[in-house]
Amino acid sequence: MAELNLHTLQPAQPREDRKRVGRGQGSGKGRYSGRGIKGQKSRSGSHTMRAGFEGGQMPIYMRIPKERGATSKDAMPIGPFRTYTQPVNLKALEERFDAGAEVTLEALVEKGLIKNTKKDVKILGNGELTKKLSVTAHGFSKTAREKIEVAGGSVTWLRGEPVEKKPKHKPKAKAPTAEEPATEAAAPEPEAAAEAEPAAEE
Repeated sequence: MAELNLHTLQPAQPREDRKRVGRGQGSGKGRYSGRGIKGQKSRSGSHTMRAGFEGGQMPIYMRIPKERGATSKDAMPIGPFRTYTQPVNLKALEERFDAGAEVTLEALVEKGLIKNTKKDVKILGNGELTKKLSVTAHGFSKTAREKIEVAGGSVTWLRGEPVEKKPKHKPKAKAPTAEEPATEAAAPEPEAAAEAEPAAEE
């Protein structure tokens, strides 16, 4: 085997010579250099188009149907702007944990209720809970929270307890119908009020 030096370096596979265009009619790639006569791709700079460009027609990623779902910015476990939570029911907590235990994400992984702690966990209220547990998770359903607290346990929100959103618009006042008389007494007519004033002075 020859000694490895700068002048003995060579590629592992032989290089294929590139066909040089625009070198006359006899070169096989003269005149239009393989680009045809006219059109967008025959111009200079035409190969700098972004990926997915389809000549101006509706691209494939806009033609296909879209999935429904929430579009929050921190919803990355499933895909861009998608939310997903790992559900855990109270029935599973009743079977796997002893009374007085602390239910954390790591404990759920040890018990085999979730695979990992990368995705948010939400506790759901399916089943009955008779044990006092201290449950820590990203979310709780209303039923699950009530059942945990009734059993003497406590809940801890990892991202803070959600705040109920108030309606932006106030509900319109319902107009009184013919069956429902108006609550406010009708104001006296101006003439009757004027006659009542002198009588009061006498």
